[in-house]
Amino acid sequence: MLKQCIFKKDVVTFFDQGKGRVVVLLHGFLGSHQIWKDTISYLSKNYRVIAIDLPGHGNTANYGYAHSMDLMANCVKTVLDYLRLKKVVIIGHSMGGYAALAFADLYPDTLKGLCLYHSTAYADSSEKKKDRLRAIELVKKSRTVYTKETIKNLFAKKNLKYLKNEIAFATKIAKSTNKKGIVASLRGMKDRPSRDLILGLVTYPIMMVIGEHDNVLNPQNLFEQSKLLKNPTIMYLEHDGHFGFLESPMVSHLALKKFLRKCF
Repeated sequence: MLKQCIFKKDVVTFFDQGKGRVVVLLHGFLGSHQIWKDTISYLSKNYRVIAIDLPGHGNTANYGYAHSMDLMANCVKTVLDYLRLKKVVIIGHSMGGYAALAFADLYPDTLKGLCLYHSTAYADSSEKKKDRLRAIELVKKSRTVYTKETIKNLFAKKNLKYLKNEIAFATKIAKSTNKKGIVASLRGMKDRPSRDLILGLVTYPIMMVIGEHDNVLNPQNLFEQSKLLKNPTIMYLEHDGHFGFLESPMVSHLALKKFLRKCF
């Protein structure tokens, strides 16, 4: 069921389905709760699944010049407080993983587990920051061209001819993201701090999903990062890019279900 609550005097939208222990899904950049459609259907058979539209995405409002990861984390906490939920596992895809790490930093006692789904605890490199600024200019010139090319890049190159429906699905969601939301999120990601210290401090389970053909995050760097974890689960998707739950849905869903049993 689609629901709404108020965050900073404006609307945040989320999807709530299933019963039992709570799993929170945070979409990536240019996504919305809809991107998790099949994951929600699968996990909600055993869990209560809350999929949130992060600021500037889906049907959630924009909140100014830049959407920091702390702002996104506070948005998530507002939803959980509204639903009176005390303990959850968060699964964050890409930008959603950055927001999840901010949440782990700000509200550590709320988490039973954390999944960084094609995501990293490190801040942007200086070159990546420049890429974000270039992206902002591209969005201002043509949001449609930018979103189309960006989504295409999130899939492994070898999967492009096989996953046309999945690409069209993700592109449709991306095209519905408003320009202000895109730009504010790019600024927020550019300025986010490293949160790798969290990985070595927490004792709850952490899962990292790594795609061999990820065009956004270097797989080897993620493997090195995973060595920081005290209680790790690693899912390596040898055929996929940055969108494992769309590129290999059944493998991904089974692995998530196993991880959730570990958390709870």
